[in-house]
Amino acid sequence: MPRTLIRKNPSNFKTLPLHVEATPEGLSYQSVGMPLNFAQTLQRRKPVEVPDAERFAVELANLGVSVRLTLHWQNREYWVLVRQRRQDRGDVVLKLISGYVPAHELNLPLHTAIQEIAEECLLETPEGWLGGRFNETWLPAPYSTALHYREALPFRLSPLSGAARPVRCATTQLIERPRAYVHLPTASLQLIYDLRLEVPKEAKSLSLFHVDERLEGDQLVARLDRQRPDLYLMPLKDGQPLAELYTVKKDQLYPASTRGLYLAESFAQQEGWVVREERIRWKDWLRQQGLAEPEKESKLKRLTGRARQMLRKIVPKKKRAT
Repeated sequence: MPRTLIRKNPSNFKTLPLHVEATPEGLSYQSVGMPLNFAQTLQRRKPVEVPDAERFAVELANLGVSVRLTLHWQNREYWVLVRQRRQDRGDVVLKLISGYVPAHELNLPLHTAIQEIAEECLLETPEGWLGGRFNETWLPAPYSTALHYREALPFRLSPLSGAARPVRCATTQLIERPRAYVHLPTASLQLIYDLRLEVPKEAKSLSLFHVDERLEGDQLVARLDRQRPDLYLMPLKDGQPLAELYTVKKDQLYPASTRGLYLAESFAQQEGWVVREERIRWKDWLRQQGLAEPEKESKLKRLTGRARQMLRKIVPKKKRAT
């Protein structure tokens, strides 16, 4: 049974609409208007158009932030994806860890990104849940009233190489150089930070879970469901993704089904500063990346293999002629 970790009043969240200007050399944004609560923000997330994907000025509903998180664990690397039922769009996708940037952090969205990792990506060991550090800063422990966090064994976050084109909040360039795109269907500016999470070698019997807040009535509720971990790992080889997905329970990788799977729009093709799609099918994304899913051994082939083994046991080898 899912365990309730925290309840929040969504009216406490405030963000600001944005004015965004883009050129081939860079993108800048600044807040406009009055702060909006969660419901007001959703009302403004309606499709917009721009005449040129490289050069435009547009007013948008909000700033969103995501993390392309590379997990380093057991001498291998994986991208971290989470499953989300998007209530505002009526679909289910695998996406990057992400969230809305509150009004007071518009000029420091990296701080929001780090908090989202602490809230959405939970690492469990038999001795408790792992806390984390970004450089010398401790991540928050958002569910400390419900879960026991280990203080002595934190995971470590560090930045990876940033995007080539700069992004500015007003005149201040954002640190760690996030990738940026304007998502036209939701009238939002999205920033993606490239970060690395290193699991300490001493962390044994590791399990991974995703926790996300859902609007239920007049409250935002976060629950932990052990039957549906909802956090997936995509293996990397030489820094490039492989067409495989896994969940992790007690140090074991379990293959996840990709049948009928959709990925969020951050995986869709970006044109200039613009992404036009709501989502992309897993198979279409693999085709864009030039990837192919590993062939699954057919039932017939497995049966044939078992039959050969049984035959060897039943029929002795012919004796050599003397």
